[in-house]
Amino acid sequence: MENVMLAKALAIAIGSIGPGISIGLIGAKAMESIGRNPEASGKVMVAMLLACAFAEAIAIYALVISFGIK
Repeated sequence: MENVMLAKALAIAIGSIGPGISIGLIGAKAMESIGRNPEASGKVMVAMLLACAFAEAIAIYALVISFGIK
Protein backbone atom coordinates (compact mmCIF):
# COMPACT_ATOMS: atom_id res chain seq x y z
CA MET A 1 0.00 0.00 0.00
CA GLU A 2 2.79 2.41 0.90
CA ASN A 3 4.69 1.59 -2.27
CA VAL A 4 1.65 2.28 -4.41
CA MET A 5 1.15 5.70 -2.88
CA LEU A 6 4.83 6.51 -3.34
CA ALA A 7 4.67 5.40 -6.97
CA LYS A 8 1.63 7.60 -7.60
CA ALA A 9 3.28 10.59 -5.93
CA LEU A 10 6.48 10.12 -7.94
CA ALA A 11 4.56 9.75 -11.20
CA ILE A 12 2.77 13.04 -10.65
CA ALA A 13 5.87 14.84 -9.35
CA ILE A 14 8.21 13.75 -12.12
CA GLY A 15 5.51 14.22 -14.74
CA SER A 16 4.90 17.79 -13.59
CA ILE A 17 8.48 19.03 -13.51
CA GLY A 18 8.82 19.39 -17.27
CA PRO A 19 5.52 21.17 -17.86
CA GLY A 20 6.17 23.50 -14.91
CA ILE A 21 9.53 24.54 -16.29
CA SER A 22 8.22 24.86 -19.82
CA ILE A 23 5.27 27.05 -18.81
CA GLY A 24 7.66 29.33 -16.94
CA LEU A 25 9.91 29.61 -19.99
CA ILE A 26 6.94 30.18 -22.31
CA GLY A 27 5.66 33.01 -20.12
CA ALA A 28 9.10 34.59 -19.79
CA LYS A 29 9.75 34.55 -23.52
CA ALA A 30 6.26 35.85 -24.29
CA MET A 31 6.70 38.79 -21.94
CA GLU A 32 10.12 39.47 -23.44
CA SER A 33 8.74 39.47 -26.97
CA ILE A 34 5.79 41.69 -26.00
CA GLY A 35 8.25 44.07 -24.36
CA ARG A 36 10.27 44.25 -27.57
CA ASN A 37 7.25 44.56 -29.88
CA PRO A 38 4.06 45.63 -28.05
CA GLU A 39 2.03 45.75 -31.29
CA ALA A 40 2.38 41.97 -31.70
CA SER A 41 0.93 41.18 -28.27
CA GLY A 42 -2.26 39.65 -29.73
CA LYS A 43 -0.38 37.17 -31.89
CA VAL A 44 2.11 36.36 -29.14
CA MET A 45 -0.65 35.80 -26.60
CA VAL A 46 -2.48 33.29 -28.81
CA ALA A 47 0.70 31.31 -29.45
CA MET A 48 1.61 31.45 -25.76
CA LEU A 49 -1.78 30.12 -24.66
CA LEU A 50 -1.61 27.26 -27.17
CA ALA A 51 1.88 26.30 -26.01
CA CYS A 52 0.78 26.42 -22.36
CA ALA A 53 -2.20 24.18 -23.14
CA PHE A 54 0.04 21.60 -24.80
CA ALA A 55 2.46 21.68 -21.87
CA GLU A 56 -0.40 21.24 -19.40
CA ALA A 57 -1.62 18.23 -21.39
CA ILE A 58 1.63 16.45 -20.51
CA ALA A 59 0.99 17.03 -16.80
CA ILE A 60 -2.54 15.69 -17.22
CA TYR A 61 -1.13 12.55 -18.88
CA ALA A 62 1.06 12.04 -15.80
CA LEU A 63 -1.99 12.39 -13.57
CA VAL A 64 -3.94 9.84 -15.62
CA ILE A 65 -1.03 7.40 -15.50
CA SER A 66 -0.80 7.80 -11.73
CA PHE A 67 -4.49 6.84 -11.45
CA GLY A 68 -3.71 3.69 -13.39
CA ILE A 69 -1.04 2.50 -10.94
CA LYS A 70 -2.46 -0.25 -8.72
